[in-house]
Amino acid sequence: MAVVARDLTRIYQIGSVQVTGVDGIDLSISNGQLVVLKGDSGSGKSTLLSLLAGLDRLTTGSLTVAGQDMNRCNEAELTDFRRSTVGMIFQSFNLLPTLSVLENVCLPAMLAGRPLAAVQPRARELLDWLGMNNRLAHQPRQLSGGEMQRTAIARALINDPALLLADEPTGNLDSGNAQKVIALLSELNRQFKRTVVVATHSDLADSYATMTLQLQDGRVVA
Repeated sequence: MAVVARDLTRIYQIGSVQVTGVDGIDLSISNGQLVVLKGDSGSGKSTLLSLLAGLDRLTTGSLTVAGQDMNRCNEAELTDFRRSTVGMIFQSFNLLPTLSVLENVCLPAMLAGRPLAAVQPRARELLDWLGMNNRLAHQPRQLSGGEMQRTAIARALINDPALLLADEPTGNLDSGNAQKVIALLSELNRQFKRTVVVATHSDLADSYATMTLQLQDGRVVA
C-alpha cells in the first residue's frame, strides 16, 4: 500500500485555541492510484498532504507512507524520506529565482548527495519529456506559469519518488495550462505507474481519478 492511515488526527495549538486540521481519518491508498482530494479551503486537504509528505507530524493515530511509519521517524529520517520517497508540486511553484531551470530540477538530487554530473542527464531527460529542452538556461522569471509548473514537476520527479503529491497544482495557471498539467499528472500515473495525490478545487482532474476523497472540517465525508 502507498498510504495507510488509521484515526489520523492533527491538532494545532494556536495560543489558547486548539485547531483541528484533520480529524480521525481512516484511509488506504494502493500503489498506482490517482487520488483527487476535494474540499473547500480549510477542509484539511493541505494538512493531509503535509502529513503524507513528512512536512508535518500527526498528533494521534497512525500513518504509514510507502512502508514508512511516520510516527516513528526522527528528523533525519523525515528529511531523507522527503528527499527520496515523495515528490511535491506546489501552487506557487517554489522555484529558486536565481537558479536556471536545469539547476532547479537538479537541486533535490544534489541535496540528497548525488553529484551534479550524475544528475544532469536525468534532469535533461525529464525536461525534454516535458517540452522544456529549449528553456534549460532560463531563470523562473523568464518562464510562463505553465513552464514553471512543468519545471516543478521535473524537480519533483528527479529522485524517482514512490509518491507524487500536488497541492493545488493548477491554482495559478490559466485554463489551457491547467489542463496540460493535469494531463501530465495523469500520464505519470497511468503510463509510469506513479501513485499521485492531487488536492484541488478544480474539476479538471475528476475524470482521471481512480479514487476521489471529499474532505470537510478535517474529515473524509465521501
